[in-house]
Amino acid sequence: MVRDIIIWPDPILKQVAKPVDRVDDGIRRLLDDMAETMYAADGVGLAAPQVGVLQRVIVIDVSPRQEGQKLLHLVNPEIVRTEGTRVYTEGCLSIPGEAEDVERADKVWVRALGRDGKKFELECDELLAIAVQHEYDHLQGTMFVDHLSSLKRELIRRRMKKLKLEQAEERAEDRADMVKGASKHESAL
Repeated sequence: MVRDIIIWPDPILKQVAKPVDRVDDGIRRLLDDMAETMYAADGVGLAAPQVGVLQRVIVIDVSPRQEGQKLLHLVNPEIVRTEGTRVYTEGCLSIPGEAEDVERADKVWVRALGRDGKKFELECDELLAIAVQHEYDHLQGTMFVDHLSSLKRELIRRRMKKLKLEQAEERAEDRADMVKGASKHESAL
């Protein structure tokens, strides 16, 4: 099921996600929904807080842009080691239409539980390393704009507030159209 992606600066995106007690059918369903949502939005990663769930769950698939990769399910991920630095132009599904240069570690090692509930560790480089750090930040209540100057962050915040207002107005118009259409139905009172 495709879920709605929360748009920044919604306060839920600033909260720290809680650890998952165990990987059960509910968590696997969340992982499936998140993957479906990520693919529908043409993203390479998604963290549970972005769909309104404050749990330490991430999905990442950089395979279209980095050879040899596949869909990853990370439950309770921890970045256990980093190496080097690189600057990458990042965007975010919760900040549509925006992209800025962010400095990240060049390589990261992440430890997590998989979809099966078993522990694993993964060495990540290139786009995968960037995606892991970006999504891990979401679990900490950090957005990529938090790595920018306060001026850039404020300009983006204003554009996102305007976008959210426009979306709310569109939804109100859609509801009004539905109500008008219903009143024409023969069963309407």
